[in-house]
Amino acid sequence: MAKANTDFTKYVSDMMSAYPVDMSAMNDAFKTSAALGEKMSKVALEAAEKSTEISSKWTKDTLAKMGDVASVKPEPTDYTKAMTDFASAQAEMAAENMAAFAEVAKKVQMETVELMMAAGKEASEEATAAVKKATAEVTTAAKKAAAK
Repeated sequence: MAKANTDFTKYVSDMMSAYPVDMSAMNDAFKTSAALGEKMSKVALEAAEKSTEISSKWTKDTLAKMGDVASVKPEPTDYTKAMTDFASAQAEMAAENMAAFAEVAKKVQMETVELMMAAGKEASEEATAAVKKATAEVTTAAKKAAAK
């Protein structure tokens, strides 16, 4: 005839309580991730600030040099000389500013690599500690279950 359905609720409940989940590892991982995000944001914001300073200075210098180009000249050849001087100054400023941008990028790259290596090392250490702790807890729980 019809067999009674077995209620596995108690079995599952017992099994879950025998292997407790430690949420502190998740909390620690979140805190570590948030700290890394903060450090990375700081690097990015510093780079943006420095890049803005470079761009602003470049613009101010360009506008200052434009004054000579825009002024009235006594001779037609003076216009050519003013444009040539402006173009020459722009080429020099471009080289200087591109080098400054490259330094900012290099600094960001170095700081990012340092942060990622430190984060990787820290994550590895945390994972090792969490695995050791979980192994100890599972071993203890298994011993208790075997003793029952």
